[in-house]
Amino acid sequence: MPESTPAAASLVGEEYEVEIGPVAHGGHCVARTPAGQVLFVRHTFPGERVVAKVTEGRADSRFLRADAVTVLEGAKERIEAPCPFSGPGRCGGCDWQHVKPGAQRKLKAAVLTELLRQLAGVTPEEVSWDGTVEPAPGDKVAPGEVPAWRTRVQYAIDAEGRAGLRRSRSHDVEPIDHCLIAAEGVSELGVEARRWPQIASVDAIAATGSNDRMVVLTPRPGGRLPLVELDRPVSVMRAQERRGKGGGPGQRTVHPVHGRTFVRERADGRTWRVGEGGFWQVHPQAPDLLVDALMRGLTPRKGETALDLYCGVGLFAGALAERVGESGAVVGIESSKRAVEDARHNLADAPRVRIEHGRVEQVLPRTGITRADLIVLDPPRSGAGKRTVEHLATLGARRIGYVACDPAALARDLAHFRTAGYVPRFLRAFDLFPMTHHMECVAILEPVEKAR
Repeated sequence: MPESTPAAASLVGEEYEVEIGPVAHGGHCVARTPAGQVLFVRHTFPGERVVAKVTEGRADSRFLRADAVTVLEGAKERIEAPCPFSGPGRCGGCDWQHVKPGAQRKLKAAVLTELLRQLAGVTPEEVSWDGTVEPAPGDKVAPGEVPAWRTRVQYAIDAEGRAGLRRSRSHDVEPIDHCLIAAEGVSELGVEARRWPQIASVDAIAATGSNDRMVVLTPRPGGRLPLVELDRPVSVMRAQERRGKGGGPGQRTVHPVHGRTFVRERADGRTWRVGEGGFWQVHPQAPDLLVDALMRGLTPRKGETALDLYCGVGLFAGALAERVGESGAVVGIESSKRAVEDARHNLADAPRVRIEHGRVEQVLPRTGITRADLIVLDPPRSGAGKRTVEHLATLGARRIGYVACDPAALARDLAHFRTAGYVPRFLRAFDLFPMTHHMECVAILEPVEKAR
C-alpha cells in the first residue's frame, strides 16, 4: 500500500507580529504571516500592529484564524472594551467592542462596499448608496457606552449550571453576569443570576410591543426542568432537539409549560403575535425602520398585487396590504409552520392577504402567479439564490424590495438580478446589530430599462 501523506503541522498557538490590513466580512481583519499565509485576525483594527496568536489552521491551510493578543501600535479608533467578557478567547457575541461606535459603522460600510464590488460588480454610486451605515434612533452612544438592543438572547449553560455565551467559533461557554447588549426586558429577567442544573440552553425573549416575556428551556439529554422563578412574570416553554437521520441535527420541537405560547410585538400600527421559533427582528427599532424603508422605496399603489417571500409572521405582508387597499392583493410564502399560523392570525382582518406554507422555491411555482406589481423578499442568511431570482424576474414587477441580513448574500443575489434584468434603484444599510459585524440592508430594484 502507498504510504499516506503525513498531516501538516498545526499552527494553533503560534504567534506572529503583523501589520493589520483591511477589514473583511465576519468580524475580523486581514493580515499575513512572514511566510505570506493569510491571517484573519479578530480584536484588531486596520492599520494596527499587533501580535496575532493562531486559533485555527495548519501549515498547509489556505488561511489561518487568529486573535490579536498584544497591541503594539493601536489605532485612534480603538477604545477599551466596555464589556468585561470581551477579548481574545472570551465571549464571541460581539466583534467590535474595542472600536468606537462611529468607527464600527465605517468598518461595516467598508465591508459592504467591497462585497458589492467583488460579488455584484457594482460601486456604491451605481446602486445609489451614500456609503453610510445608519444607526437606529437612540443607538448613537458615547465611547465606553453600549446600546442595549438585543431583545432575544440565547444563553448557553455550562456544566456547573451557569448561564453564559459561546466563545468565538466554539461550543465552550463563557459564564457572564450581565450582557451589555441585552435589552432591558431581557436583563431584568435575571437569567444570569441563577443556576440552571440539567439545562443546556435558555432562550430569553422580551417583546418591545408589550410586557410579554418568555424563556425557552432546552434540557440536557435525560435532564429535567427546574422550577422557573425569575424576576419578572414570564411564559415558559420546553424545547426538545430530535436527532435527524444518521445522528445529525434534527428538528426542534417546543412544548408549553406555563403561560402564553407567543409574545406580542408592535410595529407599523399593528400588534403582532410571534410564537417561539417565529422570526422577528431582534433590534426593537428594526421592524418600523425596515417597513418605512421598504414602503418609501416601493411606493405601493391602491389595487396592486404584491408578493411577500420568506414572510415570517406577516410584517411586510401587512404593511403592503394596508397600502394596496381592498382592491389589491398580497400573497405571502413562509416555510415555518408556526410562523404561518401566526401570520394568518395577525392578518385575519385583511381578506385580500393569502399566506402559503412551504419553501419559496417550491411553493411559488405552484401558486400559478405569473404577474406581480411588487415583490418583497427577506431571505435567510444564505440568500434567495439564482433559481429563485430568475423566477422572480419573470413576474414583471415594477419594483422589488430586498431585505438582507447578510451583505455577501445580498451582493451575490444582486448579481443574479442584474443578469435577469433588474438593477438596484437605491440601497440603504442599517446598523441594527451594534458591536457585532452584522448589518441589515434594504435594496430597491427596478427593471433595467426603467432604471436607465
